[in-house]
Amino acid sequence: MAEENHTMKTEFILTGFTEHPVLKILLFVVFFDVYLITMVGNLGLIILISKEHRLHTPMYSFLGNLALIDSCCACAITPKMLGNFFSENRMVSLYECMAQFYFLCTVETADCFLLAAMAYDRYVAICSPLQYHTMMSKKLCIQMTTGAYIAGNLHSMIHVGLLCRLAFCGSNHINHFYCDILPLYRLSCVDPYVNELVLFIFSGSIQVFTIGSVLISYLYILFTIFKMKSKEGRVKAFSTCSSHFLSVSLFYGSLFFMYIRPNLLEEGDKDIPAAILFTIVVPLLNPFIYSLRNKEVISVLRKILKKKKCQGSLKKMTSTVAQ
Repeated sequence: MAEENHTMKTEFILTGFTEHPVLKILLFVVFFDVYLITMVGNLGLIILISKEHRLHTPMYSFLGNLALIDSCCACAITPKMLGNFFSENRMVSLYECMAQFYFLCTVETADCFLLAAMAYDRYVAICSPLQYHTMMSKKLCIQMTTGAYIAGNLHSMIHVGLLCRLAFCGSNHINHFYCDILPLYRLSCVDPYVNELVLFIFSGSIQVFTIGSVLISYLYILFTIFKMKSKEGRVKAFSTCSSHFLSVSLFYGSLFFMYIRPNLLEEGDKDIPAAILFTIVVPLLNPFIYSLRNKEVISVLRKILKKKKCQGSLKKMTSTVAQ
């Protein structure tokens, strides 16, 4: 009889940011602007890398894929969130929730492995520059990138598959701005212990492996930099790696706080700020962190802008002569 009194929920209401109706318009404008800048910055970087032959190297290949992942992350989260600001119906089905989490988990896991691959690339470039083209071959670069996407898909499949064992019969309000897996665990009528354990094991293993790879790579890089006799060489190496390390720290720090902490199922007010950091802020900052601190990217941008300026001047002169 107890089971009959419960109605199984297959739709949920996203309540993130709706508790602040006064700030609704301001939040919409801010997040809409952030979304536009994120898409323009990342897609612009992808186009720049694909068009410029000088940037067809392993480092920029990884950077282009990172920009693609950041674009996908923004597309998975922000449009739905912006629509919910003014929508009366904030309902989302369980299958839509699963699809959104699957997509987000795939790109974020791939992001972890790509950042580790980028750290290894910098390690080889700085610690073994003469062997760089041998150790970081095109084949290895493709294998590492493909492996990152495969790992992302497998990781998300496991968690989405385990969601099918849960049943939802209580509240259907998700205190978040997107369908994350932890709020769904909190709403489950079935004990999500197995899901929580698997999440901790797999997410923890991925974090330990990728963060460990990044830290080991940077330790070797630091030792190599300190051994350099040239001050200019040390400055260049620090400049190249500091931007990468800043992005890594923001991304891994927020992910670690979200998914690798004790008492995962406790309702927390800090879930949303941490989620904003790795789903919105990091994708916004990445193209600027990597491009504004990178002399090659700036050089290519200047070359393109100068070329366009010359073409504009030439067209103006041609039209004047024709008149």
